[in-house]
Amino acid sequence: MVKQSIFGRMAQLAKANINSLLDQAEDPQKMLDQMVRDYTNNIAEAESAVAQTIGNLRMLQDDYNEDVRNAQDWGRKALAASRKADEYRAKGDVGDAEKFDNLAKVALQRQMGSENEAKAAEPSIASQTEVVDKLKHGLDQMKGKLNDLTSKRNELVARSKTVQAQSQVHDALKSINIMDPTSEVGRFEQKIRREEAKVRGQQELAESSLDAQFNSLEDLGEQTEIEARLAALKSGGSPAAIGTGEKSAESGSTVEEADFDKL
Repeated sequence: MVKQSIFGRMAQLAKANINSLLDQAEDPQKMLDQMVRDYTNNIAEAESAVAQTIGNLRMLQDDYNEDVRNAQDWGRKALAASRKADEYRAKGDVGDAEKFDNLAKVALQRQMGSENEAKAAEPSIASQTEVVDKLKHGLDQMKGKLNDLTSKRNELVARSKTVQAQSQVHDALKSINIMDPTSEVGRFEQKIRREEAKVRGQQELAESSLDAQFNSLEDLGEQTEIEARLAALKSGGSPAAIGTGEKSAESGSTVEEADFDKL
């Protein structure tokens, strides 16, 4: 009954679908750890039961072999007694001949008893041998499943650690993402950009003011030349003697062309 229970449990565990069990588990790693412990304990229990069953089988085989040897020994004794009886009978010693014939009969009876015991043990030996073979096969299957479980557990743990590491790296990178406008780096970048834009505006404003100053100087120079020529005319000087420039006062004058016709 104990052997049947162990054998049934071994068959059930050996047929277990690991992937299906993991899909149904809330925490696959914990379940794998528990399954590894259960398998290890069951394998230890099964090994003990298999060892006991094998021991019982070996005892049966030893008894069977002893019965076979006894049957052979009694057969040899029966033959020796029968021959001895024949020798005494050939000598005319009927009494001793009968004595050894009776010994031969006793030896043959014992031989038959040993043979019957050996034959009676053969079915039990065959049955026990079959059970032992099945238990060994089931034990091998359990050990194979245990290796699969251990490998699966180690793989799962390694993958879990990898995922955690990747998640930590992702979170770390996200916290220092320079493209994130809500981050400290993004705000600092926006501040620098505003400062740079302000400097460019100041530069453009300064350049515009400088150009206006140069234009003012050019207008002042032209007006000065006009005033100088007018003064020269009033003093009776010749227009040819007034400077060498050919600039006209037209650009800065508001005098109409018709006013010259009145001269």
